[in-house]
Amino acid sequence: MKKLGSEFKEFIIKGDALNLAIGVVIGAAFTGIVTSVVENFITPLIELFISLFVDRGGDMEGALKVLNVRINGVDFNFSIIISAIITFLITGFVLFLVVKSVNHAKSLTAKTPEEEEEVTFTSEDYLREIRDLLQEKSDKNI
Repeated sequence: MKKLGSEFKEFIIKGDALNLAIGVVIGAAFTGIVTSVVENFITPLIELFISLFVDRGGDMEGALKVLNVRINGVDFNFSIIISAIITFLITGFVLFLVVKSVNHAKSLTAKTPEEEEEVTFTSEDYLREIRDLLQEKSDKNI
């Protein structure tokens, strides 16, 4: 039981759990922002676009209701589904841009390993090395 506690403590201290928690909190906050942008900017743009082609009394709400269907007293609000899809696409695109910029920043700060010059040995180098080894061996035997 003590080992389990120490493993959990190590897990928490390493920062993995902390990073995960921070990611969840930031994700939730980001979802609120994206939802607000979609509901207050994107959806009205879609309503405006639809109202240009569909005449439902000049009201954008009426124009968007074209997307909704009622079957046997059951409402299918496709406008809400479209809004959710747009929210998902915007969120995915923004996350893509964030990850791409972070990866680009990492590549700029990462030091490229300097190419090691290939050392070419000549026969004289090998002979010097053999001489030194023989000298060391003879010094040990004395």
